[in-house]
Amino acid sequence: MMELNNVLGFPILTWSIFLPTLGALFIWLFIRNESAVRWATLGVTVVTFLLTLLLWKYFDNSTAHMQFEEFHPWIEAFNVNYRLGIDGISMPFILLTSLLTVICIVSAWDCIKTRVKEYMLAFLILETTLIGVFASLDAILFYFFWEAMLIPMFLIIGVWGGKNRVYATIKFFLYTLGGSVLMLVALLAMYFKAGHTFDIQALMAYPFDFDWQFWIWIGFFVAFAVKVPMWPVHTWLPDAHTEAPTAGSVILAGILLKMGAYGFLRFSLPICPDASQYFVPFIVVLSLVAVVYISLVAMMQTDMKRLIAYSSIAHMGFVTLGTFMFTQQALEGAIFGMISHGFVAAALFLCVGVLYDRMHTREIGDYGGVANVMPVFAAVMLLFCMANVALPGASAFVAEIMVLAGTFSADQLYEMVISSKWVAVMAAISVVLSACYTLWMYKRVVMGDLVKDKVKAMPDMSMRELGFFAPLIVLVLWLGLYPLPVLDVIHVSVTHLIEQATTTKLHAAQALAQAEMLQHAVIH
Repeated sequence: MMELNNVLGFPILTWSIFLPTLGALFIWLFIRNESAVRWATLGVTVVTFLLTLLLWKYFDNSTAHMQFEEFHPWIEAFNVNYRLGIDGISMPFILLTSLLTVICIVSAWDCIKTRVKEYMLAFLILETTLIGVFASLDAILFYFFWEAMLIPMFLIIGVWGGKNRVYATIKFFLYTLGGSVLMLVALLAMYFKAGHTFDIQALMAYPFDFDWQFWIWIGFFVAFAVKVPMWPVHTWLPDAHTEAPTAGSVILAGILLKMGAYGFLRFSLPICPDASQYFVPFIVVLSLVAVVYISLVAMMQTDMKRLIAYSSIAHMGFVTLGTFMFTQQALEGAIFGMISHGFVAAALFLCVGVLYDRMHTREIGDYGGVANVMPVFAAVMLLFCMANVALPGASAFVAEIMVLAGTFSADQLYEMVISSKWVAVMAAISVVLSACYTLWMYKRVVMGDLVKDKVKAMPDMSMRELGFFAPLIVLVLWLGLYPLPVLDVIHVSVTHLIEQATTTKLHAAQALAQAEMLQHAVIH
């Protein structure tokens, strides 16, 4: 395995995490001009993206071991360490984060006119916390970045959001913080049970008995379910999306929702495999409610942002369903679906942002006939609407087919209360429903006669706007036609995760208990 630290001689993960914060500090101290602030922020995010591309270049697809590892003692009294590393599951999310951050900065170039410096600094610090979550191999370090993310996101929505921004941002903050408290309790429980360690890989290897797994799993579930978000703890998301500025919605849909699903992959499945299998029927029910009921809710929305927000909840239902099927195909489809959804949802929110910048309204009924004055925009939005309904040739099609196929065959590994074949059939209904609400929105906004005077005056997309759509267009089509670059990266790590998640720890726990009893008998 080729370690980048040995090749280039510097800690690539640390630089990827903290370069945005260092850039924010420099901009805060030395740059006053708003235009210079924008350019400096863009420069920092571009360099960070290029750094993360090196992770892709030097990543070894043939191993499930953590790569680019860094280790430094941090809080030695409690055995808390600064430990970083990535595998095939975490690495794509780091690239997704760094790319979407660049797009967010470009998309906000002319839209943010007040407190420009503070806005750019918030996004740079947010990028640090997000990359830190995906690169952490110490549970407390993970928790630190997980919680620190709330601060810049709170400010982005609360300062630069819509008229109900205070309500939306406090609701977002309380939901996420409330769930995170239970995650902290679970981490502390594991710390004392597993011999005073917060090392994530050591916790994966420790044989927790089922009773411990049960309660630890619940603590993790609440935190991760809120972040996904799963029904019924999803109500914060439509409010947050509606009030957030466009770039805030891009990060919310593109990255923050993935943190919850990533938590299931990094903690719930490998650390609590027996409990994860025990709770499969529970997860299946919640996921099906998300993909069917929430799709019906999306059909009733009149605000474009709220419609896309509910669509995101439905699509993440596919992700949680695939995650807990314990099959290679379904789990790879769930991870691929997260990456795809990051591109597609980000693009749809950017489409809404383009319209909002011209009309200052997100109500579907205020538009109509946009294609007559914005043909380029109409073509771009059509592409991403088709991707949102998983049309063949788009990245979402690959993800949903893999999840459905993996779900259909899940009975081979786990016998659920309801046949997994019927679960797959019920999940497939959402594909039809997503076509209904997405094409309904597109028809009313873009198609039809041009009758509203304000719509007649709307100019087509500028080169800057077309520029931040360009990489998303390329990636959605490229991964839809040729998904192997991502699937090859995640395959070995997913295989290893499934081995961890399907190998019961009960026998190991019993063996450990017998060893402890024998040791106790010898001593006495």
